[in-house]
Amino acid sequence: MSFLEYNVKFTPTGWRKILYLNWPLIVLLIAVAGVGFLMLTSVAGGRIGRWAEPQLERFALGFVLMLIVAMVPIWFWRNVSALAFGLSILLLLFVEFFGTVGMGAQRWIDLGFMRLQPSELTKITLVMVLAAYYDWLDVGKKSRLLYVLIPLVVIAIPVALTLRQPDLGTALLLLIGGGAVMFLAGVHWAYFAGVIAAGVGAVFAVFTSRGTDWQLLQDYQYRRIDTFLNPSNDPLGAGYHITQSQIALGSGGWTGRGFMEGTQSRLNFLPEKHTDFIFTTLAEEFGFVGASSLLVLYLLILVFCISIALSLRDRFAALLVMGIAVAFFLYFAVNMAMVMGLAPVVGVPLPLVSYGGSAMLVLMVAFGLVQSAHVHRPR
Repeated sequence: MSFLEYNVKFTPTGWRKILYLNWPLIVLLIAVAGVGFLMLTSVAGGRIGRWAEPQLERFALGFVLMLIVAMVPIWFWRNVSALAFGLSILLLLFVEFFGTVGMGAQRWIDLGFMRLQPSELTKITLVMVLAAYYDWLDVGKKSRLLYVLIPLVVIAIPVALTLRQPDLGTALLLLIGGGAVMFLAGVHWAYFAGVIAAGVGAVFAVFTSRGTDWQLLQDYQYRRIDTFLNPSNDPLGAGYHITQSQIALGSGGWTGRGFMEGTQSRLNFLPEKHTDFIFTTLAEEFGFVGASSLLVLYLLILVFCISIALSLRDRFAALLVMGIAVAFFLYFAVNMAMVMGLAPVVGVPLPLVSYGGSAMLVLMVAFGLVQSAHVHRPR
């Protein structure tokens, strides 16, 4: 075997895998999580133990999980992808009958030390099983009707179960994320044109069904749409969240009011300030500069993920990494659009910044899969 051939086929083994991790990506993840710890301390009035300390513990656990996942060869994750997806569906079914209710929705499983939200796990297992499917499928068959219907059914199952919780935001993220993997796999564009046309029809049906016996959405979901279209109609009721959020965003100016000096969060005008609306606290206290800096960190994470995907020759690994990149993008793009009034309020957390255990752990496992693909690619 020549030296060149050896280098092409070489993959690290044992403890040397640590050296082949994508360390710039890890540094970026730590930086974003650090922003989250800082903001959770701020919204708690300087009390670290209220939200920041539990979040730090979850991040540490997630970091360990990421390293463990990264050390396992990528072919193993391909082989267990169907099993992982099946488990997430079983957990969604468990939530349907035995889940914990919170804020009017039944989305969680109480584990004692934390509440697990299976729909968060499904965002990643759906990407895994679709990547494995298109890795198995002959390239010439990917746009045939039968082989397009199979992934559509796979996507529809978790979407339907998530809608029943009800959780419209997560259901939409599952639908878009699954569709993105199909698009990246090379499914013909005509199918997506049909889906877009069907989506327009669905929007029309949603508005038409309001107030009828066959109403498609819950009343609170219609109120969210009304609030999105015109939040000033009910600034103290349904429009309160977005109105206070926009006030906080505007009051931050270029450089912000300063750490723990945000009036909207300190005086409790801003609702859900430690979860869905934490980005507005950041913008109020650190202004446009601080908010833009976080956005740059997110975009750099995307760039590294895409760069890793483009370097991979394994079809499953490349689709998996790109699918995770799309899921991560949807997380922060939807949250930021939501708090700025550019999208309806759908309850999507800001990744690695908002307080919450399920989203944090699932994201770290997802980045462990990205690292696994990077570490175990042939060199």
